[in-house]
Amino acid sequence: MIHPKLSIKKGLYQLWARLIPSRQLAACCWIGLLASLPGYSQQAPESPPNIIFIIADDVNWDDIGAYGNKKVKTPHLDQLASGGMIFNNMFLTASSCSPSRTSILTGRYPHNTGAAELHTPLPEHLTFFPERLKENGYFTALAGKWHEGPATRRAYDTLLVNKKANGEGGEGQWLNLLQNRPKQKPFFFWFSSFDAHRPWSSQTEGYQHRYDKDIEVPENLLDSEATRKDLALYYNEIGRLDHYVGQIVQELEKQGITENTLIVFMSDNGRPFPGSKTRLYDTGLKTPFIVKWPRMVKTGQSCQSLVSSVDLAATFLDLASIAKPTTVQGVSFKKLLTNPSADFRDYAFGEHNWHDYSAYERSVRTKEGYLYLINKRPTLTNGGPIDANQSPAANDLKSANNLNAYQKDVFLQPRATEEFFDGSKDPLNKINLIGKKEYRTQIDRLRSVMKQWQMETGDTVPDQLTPDWYDRETGKPLPAKGTRGQMPGAALNASKINQPGPF
Repeated sequence: MIHPKLSIKKGLYQLWARLIPSRQLAACCWIGLLASLPGYSQQAPESPPNIIFIIADDVNWDDIGAYGNKKVKTPHLDQLASGGMIFNNMFLTASSCSPSRTSILTGRYPHNTGAAELHTPLPEHLTFFPERLKENGYFTALAGKWHEGPATRRAYDTLLVNKKANGEGGEGQWLNLLQNRPKQKPFFFWFSSFDAHRPWSSQTEGYQHRYDKDIEVPENLLDSEATRKDLALYYNEIGRLDHYVGQIVQELEKQGITENTLIVFMSDNGRPFPGSKTRLYDTGLKTPFIVKWPRMVKTGQSCQSLVSSVDLAATFLDLASIAKPTTVQGVSFKKLLTNPSADFRDYAFGEHNWHDYSAYERSVRTKEGYLYLINKRPTLTNGGPIDANQSPAANDLKSANNLNAYQKDVFLQPRATEEFFDGSKDPLNKINLIGKKEYRTQIDRLRSVMKQWQMETGDTVPDQLTPDWYDRETGKPLPAKGTRGQMPGAALNASKINQPGPF
């Protein structure tokens, strides 16, 4: 159907063309007339961005050169950061592999996914954001680590998850996928490494940097020869991942699609060492988050705004001009890509559920840096998952006699039922301020916010949590291995509750 104003102006153009012999002049006038029509634009609509989402396994936020660790060698990630934007306050919803990833995939808190514990699959009734991209014309694929459950298969046109083909680090098919994708479609790639998950394998593949003693030992670990070697092997795995990130960036440039390809790099949880992985402190939940997209993001930017990984699904869909499903609890932070100083979240929430060992902790952070935690299993130690608490670094801690209070934290028993930290003064979350009168207002506020979030999102504390599967000291399997308790939130059918809680 022709717009009525267009019909009138077309008649005017035909009359003018008879009077003016110059076709060029008439064409110019015709363009001018068109430009005055409602909604007319001379600019072609921008094509949807290609999206490459790179998620590392067990890499701490500050074990990347761009975030201040000058010992670990990450030249390609550092270059990615200098060519785009780094987020300094991006927090995960869980410091545990599959719960963290399922939360990203659905845009929901772990207890709202029905898969709050390690190695539990997502239910079929939820929506996965790559699925929505696929339904709207994207070619979607995952290459590398995949353990979010068989229902998520439908979100991808292609799954390249064969361990042998992917290699020890999980990156072996990334370049192949990028080179052989359908060229007529925008694409979304979920590139999922095994690096830097234990056991270490990089030393067998030629990616070792031979760090020797040139290591930055975290304050919560013992500065010993065995711990330094353990960290060196961890650095090697990060180095291998960095190598493949460089390959991807180079291939995008070769194909001439860098300008409209969004690259996101992050990690699923903290380093696989005591005091980091599974913990709700910054050593566990804070993640590196680097964004490069020349079409939208200026180079050399940094963002201080508080953001949660639950917001990723909404953001990816927003950037592709796709409405988010009602099941997504997160909020798009698209505006931060062009205005990194804009306000965003007031609160970011975290969970610690079963991961080899029974647990129930919750946390809430504020944009001012306050951190409040509750622990409903305070009689249990908090030494991390089995790969962390059976590591050489953990064994060093266990055998030492001169540990400071920060290093002893993983052995503390019983633990506090509540903790409160002022991150602006104590970024390592060392000093529990829960009883300090000068913080009473902030503590009371976060108690209230925590209760509201749990109530609105249907979080519950089951009487029968999944038990320990391994001995906390020796790591040997227990008779209860393989048995599950009740999932947090299950009693209220939280996987069908879409309320997001405080923002």
